[in-house]
Amino acid sequence: MQNHFMAVTASLIFSVALSACSPDQNWREVTLDGSTLKAQLPCKPDRTTRSVPLGGVAVDLQVVGCDSGTAIVAVMTAPLQAGADANAVMSGWQKATLDNARIKQPLALEQLQNWHRPGQLPLASSVRIQAQGLRANGDPVTMAAVWGAVADGDHVRLIHAVVYDRQISPEMANTLFDGLKP
Repeated sequence: MQNHFMAVTASLIFSVALSACSPDQNWREVTLDGSTLKAQLPCKPDRTTRSVPLGGVAVDLQVVGCDSGTAIVAVMTAPLQAGADANAVMSGWQKATLDNARIKQPLALEQLQNWHRPGQLPLASSVRIQAQGLRANGDPVTMAAVWGAVADGDHVRLIHAVVYDRQISPEMANTLFDGLKP
């Protein structure tokens, strides 16, 4: 189930990014439909929504993303059903993402840190990761990513933002991650 989810997620990210324009670092605020979530993206994003299995249940995963120079940048969000274990679902999403990027696990402590923004739920699985992996074609890639969750009415909404590039500038990752606002 996780592999199917990651295959669909990777396909969504790359299809959104491939169809986007690529002006370098022209930051703009975007909203994610059906939520109060706002994000800063360094380029004009394309959008897509697909039903994907997440935590054993089909959810509508919304993706906004684009290319900025050689970087692929995306923000994703998915609502969980009431009563779902957000920590477990988010941990599964993280593992599947890392597996898809062929990143060795467990991660070293310097690759992993807690990530809590104002308005987010204080979950143990809310983390920021930066690690080296491989693209599907075997080329090396660096991934910087965050996962978090916010209360959204009677359910929890998961948030995931990611940058893939050969080398990621701290400014790009920090601006993307700090720009996420519930």
